[in-house]
Amino acid sequence: MDLLLIAPGNANGIYQDLSNSYAAIEPPTWALLLAQSVRSIGFKVAIMDVNAERLTDEQALERIIDLKPRLICFVVYGQNVNAGTVNMSGATHLSKIIKENNIKVPVAYLGSYVQALPIKALKDESSIDFAFTNEGVYALQNVLRLSQIDDTALVNIKGIVRRENDKVIVNDAEKIVPNDRMDIDLPGYAWDLLPFNKTPLDLYRAPMWHAEYKEENRTPYAAIQTSLGCQFGCDFCMINILNRNDNDEIGVAGNYSAMRYWSPEFIIGEFEKLIALGVYTIKITDELFLLNRKYYVPLCEMLRDRGYGEKLRMWAYSRVDTVKRPELLKLVRSAGIKWLALGIESGDKEVRLEVSKGKFEDVDINHVIKQVHEADIEVMANYIFGLTGDSKESMQKTLDLSLELCTLGWNAYAAMALPGSKLYKDAIMNGTRLPSSYEGFSFHSYDTEPLPTEHLTPAEILKFRDNAFNLYHSNSKFLNRVKSKFGQIAVDNINEMLKVKLKRKILEKQ
Repeated sequence: MDLLLIAPGNANGIYQDLSNSYAAIEPPTWALLLAQSVRSIGFKVAIMDVNAERLTDEQALERIIDLKPRLICFVVYGQNVNAGTVNMSGATHLSKIIKENNIKVPVAYLGSYVQALPIKALKDESSIDFAFTNEGVYALQNVLRLSQIDDTALVNIKGIVRRENDKVIVNDAEKIVPNDRMDIDLPGYAWDLLPFNKTPLDLYRAPMWHAEYKEENRTPYAAIQTSLGCQFGCDFCMINILNRNDNDEIGVAGNYSAMRYWSPEFIIGEFEKLIALGVYTIKITDELFLLNRKYYVPLCEMLRDRGYGEKLRMWAYSRVDTVKRPELLKLVRSAGIKWLALGIESGDKEVRLEVSKGKFEDVDINHVIKQVHEADIEVMANYIFGLTGDSKESMQKTLDLSLELCTLGWNAYAAMALPGSKLYKDAIMNGTRLPSSYEGFSFHSYDTEPLPTEHLTPAEILKFRDNAFNLYHSNSKFLNRVKSKFGQIAVDNINEMLKVKLKRKILEKQ
């Protein structure tokens, strides 16, 4: 085996008791893409998904020993672009055990945290032999081409951070996959390498809301991307750290803002593979799926014309200011996209415009939501409490707006200074206290510690967020809409979910 890609697991530490039944389990998208990429040029690769299989340390070690890989690579991302840091907890736990058991295989890391903080990652974690400082496609191929993967051979590999005696060295950057090579150098997903119980992808489960709050709709579940990157630069996001082309040690995303796309003809082939496997519940992971009509319109037309739209239960992300045209919403719905996840972020216009650097075109949010609902598409509305400029009054304005909009999906985070984001860099420069553990960057963890604002403490923000979650999901207007759309069983499942209470360290001090 040339390569073992490991998707780490620490669901309980990240989601607490929500991990047992409610947190989604998403296929490791980037591991699937990398696996297909390296095997397309002749290398043998396997994927070990510790999270999906709920592997113990002993089971994981036994698997590694049996496979005898030349290289172990932890692919440390999360279920959204900003969640890679929290999964470092499970990754470092296992890589330490690998070293403690004297397994003589080089251990590499690839993910958003090591891309944001490559020098710090290797200084802090002795179990990491080297890491990839960019998206890793070409650098990984070049590492695998080495006859011997050791410190001497790694000197000339672009796109990695490595050890040299007692020093940490960042090699020159490697290029990213250009748009005209996407179909060729990232040729799809190695779906067949994923573990399963009885049928393909049955170890993976969708979020409750995506499944219409019904357990039987949650699995099998897949996630797929039609593009990479984002052309915007919101302060709280670090998506463009994936395309990093500098060595900024402070850990902020680079200036790269171009987007790259697979061709619609190529992507429809991946949908056909999933449908042939019996997978109809699918997430489109792109940050801005409904941005470039050149790509999403023909893809939606092909999904509709081939009759897949009737079978599929999909959701996709979009910005509020890109959802304006009813005829396009009708097309999207006919393709099987039954949910749109919209980043509303704040009910206060000034706060919203500040964090999106003025690139967020001001829109009538109520009108946008009304248009989406009229197209028979439901909305997962995303909000953030504790953004720059937030006060108790502005957070209440956000909550009041969400209650007024009454979307069937509601998600709110407390603002976090995630490595790779501008909020992180600002926090470092200002000496703001940050979480002391990887798990502390998880919005749902016991150790979570969001950013303070000029007006609010982290504890005040977190308490407001948790209370808002319970208030919204127990609101009669929301529950009546759920019952009307999905039935009483969906309401019952929401009420059961509300019985799971997250424990918060910083709130225990109150």
